[in-house]
Amino acid sequence: EVQLVESGGGLVQSGGSLRLSCAASGFTFSNHAMSWVRQAPGKGLEWVSFINSGGGSTIYADSVKGRFTISRDNAKSTLYLQMNSLKPEDTAVYYCAAGRIGSTTEYRYWGQGTQVTVSS
Repeated sequence: EVQLVESGGGLVQSGGSLRLSCAASGFTFSNHAMSWVRQAPGKGLEWVSFINSGGGSTIYADSVKGRFTISRDNAKSTLYLQMNSLKPEDTAVYYCAAGRIGSTTEYRYWGQGTQVTVSS
C-alpha cells in the first residue's frame, strides 16, 4: 500500500522558515518524480514544486521561486520542502503527491497534508 506522510507544518511569523518532510512507503520511491501541492483556505489546489526521480531536476511555481527549495533523499524515501521568507499568502495545507495522472494538480497518490500558517 502506498503511503505518503507529511510532517513539519506549523505556525510561523512572516519572514520565517519551515521545513516540510514527506515519508514515502509502499512503492519504489527512487523511481518516481514527486511534487508538492498546496490548498489555501477557500481556494483550489495549487501546484508548488516538482522534483524528478533522481533529484537533479526541479521546477517551482512563480509564487515560491527563490524562497522554497524542494529536495529528496532516495536512501530515506523522503521528500522535503524548505520554505524560507514565508508570507501570509503561503498559508495552506501542503500535500506531497506522486503518480501524476493529468494536470499539475492531478496525482494518483496523496499524503494527508500538513498545515502551514504564516502570521503577519
